[in-house]
Amino acid sequence: MAETKKITIPVYNQLGEKISTMSLKGEVFAVEVHETAVFDAINVYLANMRQATSKTKKRDEVSGGGKKPWRQKGTGNARAGSSRSPIWVGGGVTFGPTSQRNYSKRMNNKERQQALMMIFAAHLENLLIIDKIEVKEPKTQKALEILNKLPLLEGEITLFCDRGSKNSTLAFRNLPYLKLMSVKNIDALKIGEKGQLLFEQSEFKAFTEIYDHDK
Repeated sequence: MAETKKITIPVYNQLGEKISTMSLKGEVFAVEVHETAVFDAINVYLANMRQATSKTKKRDEVSGGGKKPWRQKGTGNARAGSSRSPIWVGGGVTFGPTSQRNYSKRMNNKERQQALMMIFAAHLENLLIIDKIEVKEPKTQKALEILNKLPLLEGEITLFCDRGSKNSTLAFRNLPYLKLMSVKNIDALKIGEKGQLLFEQSEFKAFTEIYDHDK
Protein backbone atom coordinates (compact mmCIF):
# COMPACT_ATOMS: atom_id res chain seq x y z
CA MET A 1 0.00 0.00 0.00
CA ALA A 2 1.37 3.39 -1.00
CA GLU A 3 2.34 5.71 1.80
CA THR A 4 -0.06 8.60 2.28
CA LYS A 5 1.43 12.02 1.78
CA LYS A 6 1.73 13.99 5.00
CA ILE A 7 0.88 17.67 4.92
CA THR A 8 2.05 20.13 7.55
CA ILE A 9 0.95 23.76 7.59
CA PRO A 10 1.97 26.59 9.94
CA VAL A 11 -0.37 28.17 12.47
CA TYR A 12 -0.11 31.91 13.15
CA ASN A 13 -1.43 34.17 15.85
CA GLN A 14 -3.18 37.43 15.03
CA LEU A 15 0.13 39.29 15.38
CA GLY A 16 1.45 37.41 12.34
CA GLU A 17 3.83 35.22 14.36
CA LYS A 18 4.22 31.54 13.59
CA ILE A 19 3.43 29.73 16.83
CA SER A 20 2.93 26.08 15.84
CA THR A 21 2.17 23.68 13.02
CA MET A 22 -0.84 21.59 12.12
CA SER A 23 -0.85 18.19 10.39
CA LEU A 24 -3.43 17.40 7.73
CA LYS A 25 -4.53 14.00 6.52
CA GLY A 26 -3.08 13.37 3.10
CA GLU A 27 -5.99 11.15 2.06
CA VAL A 28 -8.32 14.10 2.68
CA PHE A 29 -6.28 17.13 1.60
CA ALA A 30 -3.95 15.66 -1.03
CA VAL A 31 -6.56 14.05 -3.25
CA GLU A 32 -6.13 13.88 -7.00
CA VAL A 33 -8.10 16.58 -8.78
CA HIS A 34 -10.56 15.37 -11.42
CA GLU A 35 -11.63 18.25 -13.64
CA THR A 36 -14.96 16.65 -14.56
CA ALA A 37 -16.05 16.28 -10.94
CA VAL A 38 -15.03 19.86 -10.15
CA PHE A 39 -16.83 21.16 -13.24
CA ASP A 40 -20.00 19.28 -12.32
CA ALA A 41 -19.98 20.62 -8.74
CA ILE A 42 -19.56 24.24 -9.85
CA ASN A 43 -22.12 23.80 -12.62
CA VAL A 44 -24.68 22.43 -10.13
CA TYR A 45 -24.02 25.30 -7.72
CA LEU A 46 -24.44 27.96 -10.42
CA ALA A 47 -27.57 26.28 -11.79
CA ASN A 48 -29.17 26.22 -8.33
CA MET A 49 -28.46 29.92 -7.91
CA ARG A 50 -30.24 30.74 -11.16
CA GLN A 51 -33.71 32.25 -10.89
CA ALA A 52 -36.42 32.20 -13.53
CA THR A 53 -36.78 35.96 -13.76
CA SER A 54 -37.28 36.14 -17.55
CA LYS A 55 -40.91 36.04 -18.66
CA THR A 56 -42.91 36.82 -21.77
CA LYS A 57 -46.70 36.98 -22.15
CA LYS A 58 -48.58 34.29 -24.00
CA ARG A 59 -51.55 35.20 -26.18
CA ASP A 60 -54.02 34.68 -23.32
CA GLU A 61 -52.06 37.13 -21.14
CA VAL A 62 -51.83 40.02 -23.62
CA SER A 63 -54.38 42.78 -23.08
CA GLY A 64 -56.96 43.62 -25.72
CA GLY A 65 -57.76 41.57 -28.78
CA GLY A 66 -61.21 40.50 -27.66
CA LYS A 67 -62.86 41.70 -30.86
CA LYS A 68 -62.24 40.23 -34.29
CA PRO A 69 -60.12 42.82 -36.17
CA TRP A 70 -62.22 42.63 -39.35
CA ARG A 71 -64.83 40.43 -40.89
CA GLN A 72 -63.82 37.01 -42.10
CA LYS A 73 -64.18 37.59 -45.83
CA GLY A 74 -64.43 40.35 -48.36
CA THR A 75 -61.67 42.72 -47.14
CA GLY A 76 -58.75 41.24 -49.07
CA ASN A 77 -56.84 40.77 -45.83
CA ALA A 78 -55.79 37.48 -44.33
CA ARG A 79 -58.23 35.97 -41.89
CA ALA A 80 -57.57 37.12 -38.30
CA GLY A 81 -59.41 36.29 -35.14
CA SER A 82 -57.53 38.37 -32.59
CA SER A 83 -54.77 40.95 -32.38
CA ARG A 84 -53.28 38.85 -29.59
CA SER A 85 -52.06 36.29 -32.12
CA PRO A 86 -48.29 35.63 -31.97
CA ILE A 87 -47.93 36.69 -35.62
CA TRP A 88 -49.14 40.20 -34.79
CA VAL A 89 -46.92 42.98 -33.44
CA GLY A 90 -47.80 43.35 -29.78
CA GLY A 91 -49.32 39.91 -29.65
CA GLY A 92 -48.39 36.99 -27.43
CA VAL A 93 -45.06 35.20 -27.64
CA THR A 94 -44.83 31.55 -28.63
CA PHE A 95 -42.48 29.33 -26.61
CA GLY A 96 -41.05 32.30 -24.70
CA PRO A 97 -39.42 32.07 -21.25
CA THR A 98 -41.75 31.62 -18.29
CA SER A 99 -41.34 32.17 -14.56
CA GLN A 100 -42.21 28.52 -13.96
CA ARG A 101 -38.98 27.10 -15.35
CA ASN A 102 -36.80 25.23 -12.89
CA TYR A 103 -33.04 25.46 -13.56
CA SER A 104 -31.94 23.50 -10.49
CA LYS A 105 -29.73 20.42 -10.75
CA ARG A 106 -28.85 17.71 -8.28
CA MET A 107 -25.63 16.05 -7.20
CA ASN A 108 -25.30 13.46 -4.46
CA ASN A 109 -23.57 14.52 -1.27
CA LYS A 110 -20.57 12.22 -1.62
CA GLU A 111 -19.71 13.54 -5.10
CA ARG A 112 -20.24 17.12 -3.99
CA GLN A 113 -17.98 16.74 -0.95
CA GLN A 114 -15.29 14.98 -2.98
CA ALA A 115 -15.31 17.80 -5.54
CA LEU A 116 -15.10 20.35 -2.73
CA MET A 117 -12.01 18.68 -1.27
CA MET A 118 -10.43 18.46 -4.73
CA ILE A 119 -10.80 22.22 -5.13
CA PHE A 120 -9.53 22.76 -1.60
CA ALA A 121 -6.48 20.57 -2.32
CA ALA A 122 -5.75 22.61 -5.46
CA HIS A 123 -5.75 25.82 -3.37
CA LEU A 124 -4.00 24.43 -0.32
CA GLU A 125 -1.05 26.80 -0.77
CA ASN A 126 -3.47 29.68 -0.15
CA LEU A 127 -4.55 28.32 3.24
CA LEU A 128 -3.73 30.37 6.33
CA ILE A 129 -4.58 29.15 9.83
CA ILE A 130 -4.83 31.52 12.80
CA ASP A 131 -5.06 30.16 16.34
CA LYS A 132 -7.84 32.61 17.25
CA ILE A 133 -9.12 36.07 16.41
CA GLU A 134 -9.99 38.44 19.21
CA VAL A 135 -11.36 41.88 18.42
CA LYS A 136 -11.97 44.02 21.48
CA GLU A 137 -13.78 46.79 19.58
CA PRO A 138 -16.19 46.25 16.65
CA LYS A 139 -14.32 48.64 14.36
CA THR A 140 -13.08 48.07 10.81
CA GLN A 141 -9.77 49.72 11.68
CA LYS A 142 -9.14 47.01 14.28
CA ALA A 143 -9.77 44.34 11.65
CA LEU A 144 -7.35 46.03 9.26
CA GLU A 145 -4.65 46.13 11.94
CA ILE A 146 -4.95 42.34 12.32
CA LEU A 147 -5.00 41.59 8.58
CA ASN A 148 -1.99 43.84 7.89
CA LYS A 149 0.11 41.73 10.25
CA LEU A 150 -0.78 38.43 8.59
CA PRO A 151 1.13 37.00 5.58
CA LEU A 152 -1.85 37.31 3.23
CA LEU A 153 -1.74 37.41 -0.55
CA GLU A 154 -1.73 41.06 -1.50
CA GLY A 155 -4.82 42.33 -3.28
CA GLU A 156 -6.65 39.00 -3.29
CA ILE A 157 -10.17 38.18 -2.08
CA THR A 158 -10.12 36.41 1.26
CA LEU A 159 -12.56 33.79 2.49
CA PHE A 160 -12.62 34.23 6.23
CA CYS A 161 -14.10 31.57 8.53
CA ASP A 162 -14.14 32.43 12.21
CA ARG A 163 -16.33 31.68 15.20
CA GLY A 164 -18.66 34.52 14.26
CA SER A 165 -18.39 36.55 17.47
CA LYS A 166 -20.29 39.82 17.40
CA ASN A 167 -17.22 42.07 17.55
CA SER A 168 -15.31 40.23 14.82
CA THR A 169 -18.34 40.12 12.52
CA LEU A 170 -18.93 43.86 12.88
CA ALA A 171 -15.22 44.60 12.46
CA PHE A 172 -14.59 42.48 9.34
CA ARG A 173 -17.88 42.67 7.45
CA ASN A 174 -17.25 46.07 5.81
CA LEU A 175 -14.05 45.02 4.05
CA PRO A 176 -14.90 44.62 0.33
CA TYR A 177 -12.24 41.96 -0.34
CA LEU A 178 -13.26 39.81 2.62
CA LYS A 179 -16.08 37.25 2.64
CA LEU A 180 -17.23 36.14 6.07
CA MET A 181 -18.61 32.64 6.07
CA SER A 182 -19.41 29.65 8.25
CA VAL A 183 -17.69 26.35 7.45
CA LYS A 184 -21.13 24.79 6.89
CA ASN A 185 -21.80 27.25 4.05
CA ILE A 186 -18.55 26.79 2.13
CA ASP A 187 -19.10 25.63 -1.44
CA ALA A 188 -16.94 24.69 -4.41
CA LEU A 189 -17.34 28.02 -6.17
CA LYS A 190 -16.19 30.15 -3.23
CA ILE A 191 -13.12 28.01 -2.60
CA GLY A 192 -12.35 27.95 -6.32
CA GLU A 193 -12.22 31.73 -6.52
CA LYS A 194 -8.70 33.08 -6.68
CA GLY A 195 -7.70 34.26 -3.24
CA GLN A 196 -6.69 33.46 0.30
CA LEU A 197 -8.44 30.96 2.57
CA LEU A 198 -8.30 32.26 6.13
CA PHE A 199 -9.48 30.02 8.98
CA GLU A 200 -9.47 30.16 12.72
CA GLN A 201 -7.95 26.93 13.98
CA SER A 202 -11.15 25.80 15.71
CA GLU A 203 -13.17 26.47 12.55
CA PHE A 204 -10.70 24.59 10.39
CA LYS A 205 -10.92 21.56 12.69
CA ALA A 206 -14.70 21.73 12.38
CA PHE A 207 -14.30 21.88 8.60
CA THR A 208 -12.10 18.78 8.54
CA GLU A 209 -14.57 16.86 10.71
CA ILE A 210 -17.37 17.57 8.22
CA TYR A 211 -15.48 16.24 5.21
CA ASP A 212 -13.28 13.56 6.79
CA HIS A 213 -15.36 10.40 6.45
CA ASP A 214 -12.69 8.21 8.09
CA LYS A 215 -12.56 10.07 11.40
